[in-house]
Amino acid sequence: MSIYSITPFTLLDFPNKSACIFWYAGCNMRCLYCYNPEIVLGKGVVTFPEAISFLQSRQGLLDAVVFSGGECLIHKHIVEQIKAVKAMGFSVKIDTNGSRPDVLKQLINEQLIDYVALDFKAVKGQFQKITQSDLFFGFEESFQVLQKSTVPFEIRTTYHSELISNEELSEMMAYLEANHYTGTYYLQFFRNNVETLAPLPASLKIKAEQIKTNAAFNVVFRD
Repeated sequence: MSIYSITPFTLLDFPNKSACIFWYAGCNMRCLYCYNPEIVLGKGVVTFPEAISFLQSRQGLLDAVVFSGGECLIHKHIVEQIKAVKAMGFSVKIDTNGSRPDVLKQLINEQLIDYVALDFKAVKGQFQKITQSDLFFGFEESFQVLQKSTVPFEIRTTYHSELISNEELSEMMAYLEANHYTGTYYLQFFRNNVETLAPLPASLKIKAEQIKTNAAFNVVFRD
């Protein structure tokens, strides 16, 4: 059992599609600002046959399934599970921290995914501090895999003013621009007063004019 829970309906998590979300338990990062400690540290309680049964009851009502977490791509049978969902006629979106570029590449090569949200946690020098991991190379490779594919994708960063400086944020944007990113870059403001993996001070919001960038891609701020 890999799935922690299922969100039965969302119009916000897959562009222009109605979807449900499969939340996969466990993660190979321990991001300080993670909003889902119960999922990251918890165990799966929903079997995949139960998830399929749920989808059968939603055929014709939902367009898509979002595979999220935690980190969904670390699970042993994820390719087979996505293949089963795709065979039912649902579009598939992956939310990933980028740590499994090999799995991501397989899914793309087998035409099993329709959209990807890739987390850009931090610049290389700050990656260990924020994620408690040394998996920046995985993000870089996943980014390049997506850049070379035809699968639409977005890049997103959770911004906490005590963890990412304005200069580092500008550096992150410069990195994307240097690698010819032309999609949308979502800056998600940290939500204060919620449970996270680590105790954190309140975060201050940043304004667009505080960021130095000549980015050719679209930058969107999210609350």
